[in-house]
Amino acid sequence: MRRRGVGASAITKKKLETSRYKEHGNELAMIQLDQLSKQLETFHSHLEKFAANHKQEIRKDPQFRRQFQQMCATIGVDPLASGKGFWSEMLGVGDFYYELGVQLVEVCITTRPQNGGIMPIKELHQKLLKTRGKYAQDISLDDIKTALSKLKLLGTGFTLLGTGSKQIVKSVPGELNMDHSAVLEVAQKYNGKVSNSDIEAMYNWQTERIQHVMEHLVREGMAWIDTQTPNKETWFWFPAFFNVKNNN
Repeated sequence: MRRRGVGASAITKKKLETSRYKEHGNELAMIQLDQLSKQLETFHSHLEKFAANHKQEIRKDPQFRRQFQQMCATIGVDPLASGKGFWSEMLGVGDFYYELGVQLVEVCITTRPQNGGIMPIKELHQKLLKTRGKYAQDISLDDIKTALSKLKLLGTGFTLLGTGSKQIVKSVPGELNMDHSAVLEVAQKYNGKVSNSDIEAMYNWQTERIQHVMEHLVREGMAWIDTQTPNKETWFWFPAFFNVKNNN
């Protein structure tokens, strides 16, 4: 018995059905996109009203300011993206971070001869508070990180290294690789004084690897060499991590 072939009308019908399904799917997608767009517009409007009602808290309270920025990020709004428009005129946040960025640069450049261009972010925070004075807007570590992120876009060499409470601000051009950052962590742990044996004990590195890393850090001015030590072992001092209470 001969099998009946698929007719041309059946193929045409199948194509029409596929085309209708595709059109229907596109219509649904457009409807969903339109609804989402309206929801974002509504959220944006509410966010502007919220900002207008709480502008003093946003300006003065670092924690409140951070939460507000997180709210903005959820709908893709960057209050710092432009010096004009609602956000700048209403809140002045663009000017706030511009001013903070300038002060941050000044502090880092002024202290560079002493610390080689690296500074714990907590120390930078304290210096900025002193520079700004007691009548200025309060700032938080998050404010400093935001200002740093804007400076980084300019390619100025300002970078945040590490994680957690022991983050370091680097303010000199040039990249630090993973080995350099690892040694800086050891230097922080020992309040600014490390030796080759300290690094070897921490990471089990070969002598040549340690020597290569330390030569770079000394050359960049981040570490000082001390050969006049009691045990005759070379020490490396990192002035950025000096602790006046350290009696070692």
